[in-house]
Amino acid sequence: MIHLKNISFTVLFFFTFLCVKGQPGTVFQPGDYRDGVYDKWSNMSGENRRLIPYTHLREGDVTWEKRVWRRLDLREKQNQQLYYPIELVSNRTSLLQVILKYVLAGQIVPFKDDDFMVPIELSVIRTKVVYQPTDSVPRQDYLPDGTEVTINVLPEADSTWLFENAQSLELKEDWFFDKQKSVLEVRILSLGINYLPKGKEDAGEMTLFYVYFPACRPFFAKHEVYNAKNDSERRTFEDIFWKRQFSSVAFKESNVYDRTVDRYAQGIDALLESDRIKNDIFRWEHDLWHF
Repeated sequence: MIHLKNISFTVLFFFTFLCVKGQPGTVFQPGDYRDGVYDKWSNMSGENRRLIPYTHLREGDVTWEKRVWRRLDLREKQNQQLYYPIELVSNRTSLLQVILKYVLAGQIVPFKDDDFMVPIELSVIRTKVVYQPTDSVPRQDYLPDGTEVTINVLPEADSTWLFENAQSLELKEDWFFDKQKSVLEVRILSLGINYLPKGKEDAGEMTLFYVYFPACRPFFAKHEVYNAKNDSERRTFEDIFWKRQFSSVAFKESNVYDRTVDRYAQGIDALLESDRIKNDIFRWEHDLWHF
């Protein structure tokens, strides 16, 4: 009987300790502070995430291929998950912030063209990313004797302006039919970043650089993307591109003239031509299996 009482007292003490832990007055130790109410193990957060590797592709298995260039307007509602946040926050990053992080760390090589022929020096990228104002602005200051004076000073360098001014992306991708698996697949080859120059927005968009998309995939798989419907089920940038959960417009296809759509169509005609490029690909697949 005494043995059972001791066991009951031990169990009661253990549960009392669990209830008291975390109540007001509890001293938290380093490592107890976390931005959330639980540890996200099910989503394989952080460094544990891995990308889905491409399957091996033989040249002899490709019976049809088409190259297409697309433009993603990051201001569109479906693409805003790639655009925001435009400020530096602790728990989320934009696509541009992820790319710049690894470009400036030397883990992703930037290029001037989408053929990956001319790499860009990191010093050039740094000068473009950080905006240093050249025009001074007046500021009120005080002399040691208390006299108020107006002085001209240069504003501080702005290192976040690009996150707001980078408003579109360019994708170069290859559509192909793999007869070994009997499927029509697509693989993105390059990703270009277009931005509006600081203070020269009327000049139009300029291309910051291009990156080799397969080289970015391991890093895209480690960063979450905001999910408007469920905060506990956030996808990664790799998931967005793998599942093609973005809105885009085709502005070029492989052609004998090597010209873009805007060279021969404008306005609504350009949009219709973009839809024609997209529909031709899916019509080809449909006709393949039509009996």
